[in-house]
Amino acid sequence: MSQTAPSAAMPVSRLIEAFNKLPGIGPKSAQRLTYYLLRAPQEEAQALAQAILEVKEKIILCSVCQNITDADPCSICQDGQRDRTKICVVEEPLDILALERTGSYKGLYHVLHGVISPMDGIGPDELKVRELLARLKIGDVQEVIMATNPNLEGEATAMYLTRLIAPLGIRVTRLARGLPVGADLEYADDVTLARALEGRQEV
Repeated sequence: MSQTAPSAAMPVSRLIEAFNKLPGIGPKSAQRLTYYLLRAPQEEAQALAQAILEVKEKIILCSVCQNITDADPCSICQDGQRDRTKICVVEEPLDILALERTGSYKGLYHVLHGVISPMDGIGPDELKVRELLARLKIGDVQEVIMATNPNLEGEATAMYLTRLIAPLGIRVTRLARGLPVGADLEYADDVTLARALEGRQEV
């Protein structure tokens, strides 16, 4: 009884499925990326594969702020010129890149790696909340800026953290409403982000 030869399309199908699992990549985009790589030079495909492997092998979380980094502590936490009395709390590492582009903020950061979302089964224990509170209890922090996204989950997370931080006697502020409701921080333009930072308000 002869065995069926494996289909040549199997690796193609697997790659399409892999791309399709990425956020923001639908089935058609996954197909376009796959067929682009099929036509690309071998060196380009190998460079992409190597870059992905290096990210998984070399990138770690900063033990201080929980940002992604290849050195611990990260370059921002090591920077002696940063204002150590302020910590800006963000949802994801990409939010730090967005805020840094504004050039308006010179304090430190803390990355939660998500937001409280009961619908998705994400509670405070799944976030880097304990690490934040530990920093606040031992440091010279005078202000915590809540820079979670202006949507339902972001607001709920900011309010939850505010209730935890308030007893510590630390000022808690929220980015001004220059940010559109429901938008993600990483997609906001630099001017809007800078104004939101400057116009932050007490929570």
